[in-house]
This record gives sequence, C-alpha cells and structure tokens, in this order.
Amino acid sequence: MLEECKLPYTMIPVNISAGEQFKPDFLAISPNNRMPAIVDPQGPGGRPISIFESGAILQYLGRKVGKFYPKDERGRLEVDQWLFWQMGGLGPMAGQLNHFKHYAKETLPYAIKRYEDEVHRLYGVMNTRLADRDFLAGKYSIADMACVGWVNLWGRQSIDIDEFPHLKRWLATVKERPAVQRGMALGKDMRNNVDMKDPKVQSVLFGQRARVA
Repeated sequence: MLEECKLPYTMIPVNISAGEQFKPDFLAISPNNRMPAIVDPQGPGGRPISIFESGAILQYLGRKVGKFYPKDERGRLEVDQWLFWQMGGLGPMAGQLNHFKHYAKETLPYAIKRYEDEVHRLYGVMNTRLADRDFLAGKYSIADMACVGWVNLWGRQSIDIDEFPHLKRWLATVKERPAVQRGMALGKDMRNNVDMKDPKVQSVLFGQRARVA
C-alpha cells in the first residue's frame, strides 16, 4: 500500500526469531507483539499515531491518501467485506496450514488435512467471486493487497492453482503491478535467513502464553 500510494517510508525490521517483538518499544506500537505495525509522524491533527493490525493499517492509509479505498458507503462496504474475509479466514487458515505442514515438530495428518481443506474451500470462494470481475471489490483495492501475499503461497500450501482459473488470472494480474513487486521483495533476504526448524527459534515463536506484568 505504501508503494502503491508512493508514500515515503522507512522499513524497520523486527527479528521475531530473536524475540525482538517482545521489547517494550515495539510493544508500545504493537501490543499484540505482531507485525505489521506503523508509526505515521503526520497522523490526524498533524500529530504522530501508531497503528497495528494490517487491516486497520490499510483502512487508515486508504482514508488518509484517498486511494484504493472507496469514499462512498456501498463501495467501501464491498472492500471491507473482503478485507475482513482475509483477516478472519484466508490469513489465519493459510497460516495454520503453513505451521502444521512446515514447522510442527510432529506430523499431524488430521491438522494438515483440516487446514488444507479449508484453504482449498477459501480459494474456491475467491475463484467464484472473481469469475465476473477483475478484482475482489470490482476495482483494485486494499482487499486485493491483503490477499495477494497469501495466495502467492499456493504451492507451499499444496494447492493446485490450475483448479481455480479466475483466481490464477487475478494473482498474475496483481503480481504484475510494480508496487506489488517492490513490496513483496522488501526484506526477502532477511526472511530467507531464518531456520524455522531451529529449536531456539521455535521456542521463541511457538508455545507462547500470556506474559503477566
């Protein structure tokens, strides 16, 4: 979204494999110790504001810049439905599938099939939606931006993208956008250098419980 809107930004990496997400300065911005989170030095009223949760960030930037997020109520609701569909469905289900397929210490066939089936179902929902329109809400929007990163992992999810021709066309179209290419490439080298099978990394990322002050 920052690239699409040509907004200046500084990317500050947070090494979650080393536990940097639990540092007080990051928790002040993202109390759920998750990325992404942003700080806008020119927030409402000209004062800085921090925002966490990708959906909230996308909506905020859409309102701020007036792009990729309609101003009329009907158009905005079309985008919101598919944005929240990603937040509540596609993202969590694909994330769980990724965990059980690639990171779990033991192979759990039931869990893998459960999430494979659900991701497959969600792909079908998208494919049907895209049968008669170019993008999820008609015009390219923050809803498409929220979904493209997850769908791009279809191979890792053991999904046959050829089963979903409308979704496959949508994915190729979105990935052709230069801003999407720049955004997806950002920090790629950092992500590739983390060994998710390392017990020390897994102890930081998985099995976390509430931290009582």
